[in-house]
Amino acid sequence: MNNTPQHRENLGLWLGLLGVFIFGLTLPMTRLATGTVDAPQMSPWFVTWARAALAGGLSLVYLLAVRAPRPTPEERGPLLLSLAGNVIGYPLLLGWALRHVTASHAAVITSLLPLATAAAAAWLMHQRARLGFWVFAALGSALVAVYSLLRAAQMGHGFGLTWADTLLVGAVLAASLGYVAGAKVTASLGAEKVISWVCVMALPITLPGAWLTWPDQTIAPLSWLALLYVGVFSMWAGFFAWFRGLSLGGPLRVSQLQLLQPFITILAAVPLLGESLDAMTLGFALLVVATVFMGRRMANAPKSN
Repeated sequence: MNNTPQHRENLGLWLGLLGVFIFGLTLPMTRLATGTVDAPQMSPWFVTWARAALAGGLSLVYLLAVRAPRPTPEERGPLLLSLAGNVIGYPLLLGWALRHVTASHAAVITSLLPLATAAAAAWLMHQRARLGFWVFAALGSALVAVYSLLRAAQMGHGFGLTWADTLLVGAVLAASLGYVAGAKVTASLGAEKVISWVCVMALPITLPGAWLTWPDQTIAPLSWLALLYVGVFSMWAGFFAWFRGLSLGGPLRVSQLQLLQPFITILAAVPLLGESLDAMTLGFALLVVATVFMGRRMANAPKSN
């Protein structure tokens, strides 16, 4: 069996790419599950609880299989914060937003997530960032704001931010805070166990939540399949591929693959949702991803004395 450093690095890159591909389909699949305002399917509340309950069941089996020790009292606080941001805040806000905007539109807004996570780490973990990082973070945020304004005007909503864009920004903030909270206990628990414990700790909320919000109307089979995807893959299995890829291939190299995620979302929305490739959306996605790339380079660059 080939176990050379180069082989492990290549395997890490492929696993990282698999994780990014899985996450890239989350937005189109969520929109398939919730439907639109004109053709609603599942409630975003139900999608939020049900996807986390699915992941929680799988996580419980995994944690029992590996005989994972229970989190310490010191570890439970960050896990609860991650639960609030990644299990409830992000999917719920995303689900409501995707009833009103396309997955491609949402991909541009949520492409700021890597920068938002780095900013949250600098704030909450007291990590000093170079001035250049904050410049690119501000530039990326400005590009997203301009895109939202232009898109709103294009769709006849006037020259102003839409409610859906506000929800998407909230989703980005919730996810970034959840990621940073989870990162605080990754070293002691292990990355795969962090997401698993988060999902298991959420079961007392997600199981009754899913039961209380169970759809009372007929749901399209494709929407059920989409829910299965976001529960099994987006909420759980994707993290295993992503974290293992980071471990084998190195965080600096593999994390750059995350820059592909908005484009995977935009391209996947064409066959899955019938969305069209829009020049303005692609253009702004390229610009925002460029600022994310430069911002992350500035964040990782060593400070000069």
